[in-house]
Amino acid sequence: MNKAHKRPRRHTGRFGTFTTCISITMVLIMIGIITLFAGMATNYSNQLREGFTVELMLTDSITPQQMTATQARLKAAPWARQVTYISQEQGLRDMNEAMGTDIGTFDGTSPVPAEFEVSLNAPYAYLDSIKRYEPSMLAMPGVAEVNYPRDIMQSLDRTIPAVTLGLLAVAALLALVSFSLINNTMRMSVYARRYSIHTMKLVGASWGFIRRPFMWQAMRIGFVSAIIAGGLLSAAMWYLQTQAGAGSIYLNTLVTPLVWATTLGAIVICGLGLTALCASLSVNHHLRLRGGEVYLR
Repeated sequence: MNKAHKRPRRHTGRFGTFTTCISITMVLIMIGIITLFAGMATNYSNQLREGFTVELMLTDSITPQQMTATQARLKAAPWARQVTYISQEQGLRDMNEAMGTDIGTFDGTSPVPAEFEVSLNAPYAYLDSIKRYEPSMLAMPGVAEVNYPRDIMQSLDRTIPAVTLGLLAVAALLALVSFSLINNTMRMSVYARRYSIHTMKLVGASWGFIRRPFMWQAMRIGFVSAIIAGGLLSAAMWYLQTQAGAGSIYLNTLVTPLVWATTLGAIVICGLGLTALCASLSVNHHLRLRGGEVYLR
């Protein structure tokens, strides 16, 4: 009789642990997707900004010494990622190719001035930053004019913060939902053992002693769930990067090792931290109950 009654309980406990693990895995997958998209959005924004260039038009009377000095100052600037010199002849050829015609020269000289084309580092590719450095660019030897896409940069400076704020709002909402789902899952798991908690209290066990096995079990479930969630996301990303065709080439530039490490790290931290926190809150709730309240709730 006793053995017959113990077996169903053991199977029920295993099934409860399994369902808890599956529930937490689904939540961790959602957290991983949010983190992955946030990292991809950041890299996409940086790629857009690094595509901006500043053109420093040079005077026709610039000397080789002035050109060398200006080039050295540009390469040493913190906002310069790459500095390229474009001669008058090269500039004329590029313009002819872009316009599909032959402009030619006037009196043997090119109508297109020589220039330094500077690719920007992403943290400095903002309109306010470029405006702050523009006077120092104009003060460089032989620089006659500074050109950069003001309208596009201004539009991007307005759009990206708004999109970022929207993503943060969505991420905060999903984080709250994730915490609620994990908390409810752990509460049901602890609730099934509320009588065991009450029994240990009656025999004089300390709260820390009672709480410890629940914490360890929750962290084990969270760790296993994190491994499963990370494995599923890794498999999905591997498929997209290797089997999805030409689009995977561009995807590889967005999903960098840092983004992927951050995603997996967030999954593991949330898997361990949230399950342990929720288990602690649930156990503390039952530890505060009095004897009669255990049977009423």
